[in-house]
Amino acid sequence: MKEMLKYYKPYIPIIVLIIAALFGQALCELALPGYMSDIINNGIIKGNMTYIYKIGAIMLLVSLAVVLCTGLAGLFSARVAAKSSRDIRGALFKRVTAFSAAELEQFSTASLITRSTNDVQMVQQSTVMILRMACFAPIMGIGAVIKALRTSVPLSWTIALAVLVILCIMVLAFLLVMPKFKVLQSKLDRINLIMQERLSGLLVVRAFTSEPYEEKRFDEANLELKRINMFVNRAMSFMMPALMLVMNLSSILIVWVGAKLIDAQNLLIGDMLAFMQYAMQIIMSFLFITMMFIMIPRAAVSGQRIGVVLAVKPTIEDAPDCKEITHPDGVVEFRNVSFSYPDAEEATLSNISFIANPGETTAIIGGTGSGKSSLIGLIPRFYDVTEGKILLDGTDIRQISQKSLRDAIGYVPQKGVLFSGTIDSNLKYGKEDASMEELEDAVRTAQAMDFIEEKTDGFNEPVAQGGTTVSGGQKQRLSIARALVKKPQIYIFDDSFSALDFKTDAALRTALKEKVGASTMLIVAQRINTIMDADKIVVLDEGRVAGIGTHQELLENCQVYQEIASSQLSEEELGKGGKQQ
Repeated sequence: MKEMLKYYKPYIPIIVLIIAALFGQALCELALPGYMSDIINNGIIKGNMTYIYKIGAIMLLVSLAVVLCTGLAGLFSARVAAKSSRDIRGALFKRVTAFSAAELEQFSTASLITRSTNDVQMVQQSTVMILRMACFAPIMGIGAVIKALRTSVPLSWTIALAVLVILCIMVLAFLLVMPKFKVLQSKLDRINLIMQERLSGLLVVRAFTSEPYEEKRFDEANLELKRINMFVNRAMSFMMPALMLVMNLSSILIVWVGAKLIDAQNLLIGDMLAFMQYAMQIIMSFLFITMMFIMIPRAAVSGQRIGVVLAVKPTIEDAPDCKEITHPDGVVEFRNVSFSYPDAEEATLSNISFIANPGETTAIIGGTGSGKSSLIGLIPRFYDVTEGKILLDGTDIRQISQKSLRDAIGYVPQKGVLFSGTIDSNLKYGKEDASMEELEDAVRTAQAMDFIEEKTDGFNEPVAQGGTTVSGGQKQRLSIARALVKKPQIYIFDDSFSALDFKTDAALRTALKEKVGASTMLIVAQRINTIMDADKIVVLDEGRVAGIGTHQELLENCQVYQEIASSQLSEEELGKGGKQQ
């Protein structure tokens, strides 16, 4: 929760104004029963109409002051709650986007979404309630107690009895409901997780006709959430009528005891009615406090969940003395690099060393699980090396700012990722000011112009969330075009040609060599046909370098490469030294 409080510091002046408005509201409301007592005792009973009009006018002005103070407190409370929630939500988004893959693994995507939406909303609602009631209820309650004691000491035991009963109800509700709030949020996380998995894997679910299983899984989670919600709601629905019953019984008790005191001429009628009003104000103050005790624990759980995310320090951060690079040459060197995933028992990569030069294509190939994608992900610092170093133009990339490092890289992931918008907006994702000529040049190189021209709106064709309106091959070509629009010095293709047919693959590689031949190109591939013409091929085997060389050299001296080649190439292709037909 300490992590959360700093987001309210900028609004301290407004909070002070809210407290002042609430103090004024409480004083005005406390004054009204006294004026009512005066009207009855000194005006109505004595038949003094002038006095009645005078006090009535004062009461009207005090009532208007109550309305003004209430309105100001409500307006400012809503502003503070909305703005502080905006700041918290923004900080959450900024922190999550700064997470490396290691931090993201600590939280599920569904949980992060719940914390950024439902939890922040709960904090916002509670902020309004706390600002409105946390100050008002104590002022009103204490002031009403003082006023009631001044009005009639013999009646004060009725208020004490009512307060004692209310406290018992509050404690009981608090003990029953408080533990359920944390469970409630975790169950909501579970619902979001199942929904996310179901929607993202919808085609797989249908292909395996697993709809009944998924529906059962969702129903179980939904029923659990319903069960806890029902328990909380039942507790709340019992508590409010119980408190109202106490309030009404208190009124009856005050009238009954007060009538005897009036009959004994120890109490005036006006004073009894004023005392009753003070009693209601005291009880209402405790009702407000009860509502806070309901909301605050739930908000505390939400705040704690948000604070956990905000308290996580990204493991990958810029060094204090990091450098900015503007026009790098693009020499990428792996020097004795080893890497292990967090909490992994064995190293994923061990003692990797090679150099990728500008104007050359460096390919990385190996069997499944050999560490190809892990190796390539170290260059943009998605993870940091465990041992050794990666150098860009002779500088350790950990000494280069992440922004300038990634600005120098055009990264095309293994699975093409598109964002909701249009083809145009997706292509401009890495360069917002790209001209139409640059876009057209990039899509031609990526062999994507043919299907874009077939679209009704061309470059303005809408793209659905996740790129579901385009095929896998089209998605990959658009991802490649997006990297080309950026015009970086280093290109990283993480098995980015896997969804392309051989003809498109060959045409794309030829176009790439012509357009970005002076840049450093690193290609991760499963198919040897994709990287046969590479200037340098790095062969990985169980996280270690099994061989480095050209296609011809590796066919002669690298057993691992020979095995991969023999499984993919025909005898004729192998006999020709791997030259393409």
